Amino acid sequence: MLTIDGIPLHPLLVHAVVVLLPLAALSSVAIALVPGWRRRYAWPVLGVTLAGVAAVPMAKQAGEDLMASLENKVGPNPAIQTHADLGTMLLPIALGFGVAVIALLVAGRLADRERQAEAPTTKTWRVISVVVSVLVVVLAVGTVWQTVRTGHSGSEVVWSGVGS
Repeated sequence: MLTIDGIPLHPLLVHAVVVLLPLAALSSVAIALVPGWRRRYAWPVLGVTLAGVAAVPMAKQAGEDLMASLENKVGPNPAIQTHADLGTMLLPIALGFGVAVIALLVAGRLADRERQAEAPTTKTWRVISVVVSVLVVVLAVGTVWQTVRTGHSGSEVVWSGVGS
């Protein structure tokens, strides 16, 4: 199990997940709803989103190491397993959210070019960007919901004194 100054790596990485994913969700909803903001803030939103999504598998792996270490000390614990299962469910949701944000930025850029060309019959990318915007909003809500559920279950484990 990796530690930093005696602290397991998992709780440190979890802070990246619980801060960056909701921030990415909020900012991605903003750029999905306000195209002008998308043009202006695309890169920062993409950076926060990628960092948040990347933190999930790292926190998951560190959590599995911590769980194995705790099981060696105190034996299996159903609360820890529930937290691990919720963390496992967060990974594909976060990955889907990250892909949707990238798709939004690409579709939005192409929709902007389409709009500038002012081709009256061509609205393909504008329609796609609206559909992807809806998908981003849905996945942002799902990502925050699953992040909260996972974090809450982990907090319950910590505050119940498991591993003390």
